[in-house]
Amino acid sequence: MANRKYLGEFEEVVLLAILHLPRNAYGMKIRTEIEERTNRKPSLGAIYTTLERLEEKGYVSSWVGEPTPERGGRAKKFFRIEGAGQRALQQSQELSERMAAGLNPAFSGGAL
Repeated sequence: MANRKYLGEFEEVVLLAILHLPRNAYGMKIRTEIEERTNRKPSLGAIYTTLERLEEKGYVSSWVGEPTPERGGRAKKFFRIEGAGQRALQQSQELSERMAAGLNPAFSGGAL
C-alpha cells in the first residue's frame, strides 16, 4: 500500500467543519460547527492544536484577516482546506466505507 498519512478522527471532523464554512472558517466558527453537528464540545485549544497539525501536514492553509472592532482590534486567523487535505479526507472516508462493507445492514441504521 502507498505511504499515506492517515487522518485521526478529530482531524477528519475539523476538516469537514472547514468545508462547511467556506470563506469563514476560523477557530470559534469551526468549534460552533462541530458542536452543532456532533453534540461534542471541543476546547478551542484542541481545535487550534489540530489546525496547527493539519497545517504542518499541508492539509490546510491559513491567513490573517483584518482587525475587527468587536474583537477589540484583534484579527481572526482563517483556514481553508488544500488539495492534499481534500485527498486525505477522501481516502479516510473510503477506508471507513471499505471497512464497513459487508457488515450487517443494521450497522448503517445504528444498532449492532
